[in-house]
Amino acid sequence: MFHPRLGCSSISFRHQDLPTALRTIEDLTFAEIDLGALPGVCDHVPFVLDAAAVREVAAVVRASGLTVRSVNGDVGDLNLPLDPAGSAARSAHLDRLLELAAAVGARALVLPCGALARDPAGPLGADLDAVAGQLAAAAQRGEAFGVQLWTESLHFHRLCWNLERAAMLADRLAGTGVGHVMDFSHIVASGADPRDFVRLIGSNIRHVHLRDAVPGNINLSIGNGAVDFPAGLRALADAGYAGHFSMELETRDLSHEERPAAAAKAASFVTDFI
Repeated sequence: MFHPRLGCSSISFRHQDLPTALRTIEDLTFAEIDLGALPGVCDHVPFVLDAAAVREVAAVVRASGLTVRSVNGDVGDLNLPLDPAGSAARSAHLDRLLELAAAVGARALVLPCGALARDPAGPLGADLDAVAGQLAAAAQRGEAFGVQLWTESLHFHRLCWNLERAAMLADRLAGTGVGHVMDFSHIVASGADPRDFVRLIGSNIRHVHLRDAVPGNINLSIGNGAVDFPAGLRALADAGYAGHFSMELETRDLSHEERPAAAAKAASFVTDFI
């Protein structure tokens, strides 16, 4: 049995349809998931998310009996300006994601830290202001649904791709109620140390994603990269972190057939250090 605070993201089995992925996760004896809703990464939640799609996905998840910690979604590039029609469409999509999160009993909706590009659309400070403003507004909207708003504030492929930019975003998010998701793989891929991220964000870390990496590559199975999980997990414990963890094994060094066994092996390894 794995640690009770350790779950598995449905992104780990994104090659399967949602019912099959949930059965795979349950068969591995996980009790909790993160639900992937990232267009182009994980299609377990349709990007065209109308009321009928929310009901359908929620029914499948509830039938699985698995607890949902968070819904990992995207409503577009938060640092890019929108015209009124685009802004209305983003707001509607946000509401459907929050509706889904509430319907499956998720604690939070996770949104990205900016566009899927490192170069800002304008001055960096203005882009970070825009991202922080959009996240803070989403957090306020989430209150109506009883859902928190978290962001993966260091993402190797997005605007806030390194520790310096994550710190700049964190400063702007102080006092907004937006929580931070720590991802070991993105931190190490950027050349940083997970312990430095813990020192930087501290008590504002709400959730942790687990995957291995080397500088420049986030897509490695646990044990095949350079992440020092014992040291990073010890730093979290020393900082008083009492939240949950999720295996997010969107890796490219395994065949699909090897994924369940690799997930079980990784979960057993991580359990020893939580």
